[in-house]
Amino acid sequence: MKNVLVFKTSVSGKDEVKKLKPLLNRLVNQNGYWNFDLEDCDNILRVETQSLSAPVISSLLQKSGFRCEELH
Repeated sequence: MKNVLVFKTSVSGKDEVKKLKPLLNRLVNQNGYWNFDLEDCDNILRVETQSLSAPVISSLLQKSGFRCEELH
């Protein structure tokens, strides 16, 4: 069963999404999907995954220089 994790981020532009694309693709692999909603005031990141946890995703974005906080 896949989970959908939702995060508030500081990612604000397409160039930043491009920078994160290879990292997120590698992280979710073949078994998941991710996308940003930059039209939303919280610059939402949604990750559909079977195996990843929210702290792993938050940590990846933070190490890349972005704020990332899971929304419940």
